[in-house]
Amino acid sequence: MSPALRLLAALFAGTLFGLGLSVAQMIDPAKVINFLDFTGNWDPSLAFVMAGGLLVNALITPVILKRKHPLLGEYFRLPNKTQIDARIVIGGVIFGIGWGLAGYCPGPMLTSLSFANTDILTVVAAFAVGTLGTRWYLANQS
Repeated sequence: MSPALRLLAALFAGTLFGLGLSVAQMIDPAKVINFLDFTGNWDPSLAFVMAGGLLVNALITPVILKRKHPLLGEYFRLPNKTQIDARIVIGGVIFGIGWGLAGYCPGPMLTSLSFANTDILTVVAAFAVGTLGTRWYLANQS
């Protein structure tokens, strides 16, 4: 498959993803924080966004994986590791704390870069530092 076609497909998918996040208000940290605030001003509306994504994924992924290879790739990149271990649990907890404090998870955070304000630029910079720091740590473990 041509690199130009792959790039166009990635641009289309990314645009569709960003549009969906924006329409669903997942790029509004206040909306996300209210979703996570079960004991206060809880806003369950984002659960419908997540449920919609899970439903589409649950229905379409098995159909896609019946193919010999992706439409625009040589092979499927699926995880080899499927067990839940301490690293996935600790990572999930750290992710959840960061999500709750910042009001952003990575997709909406990157989509919110279009606002280009100090808050989002700080959150993205911190995200990059955390990601790069973790990669460095894991690469240098004995």
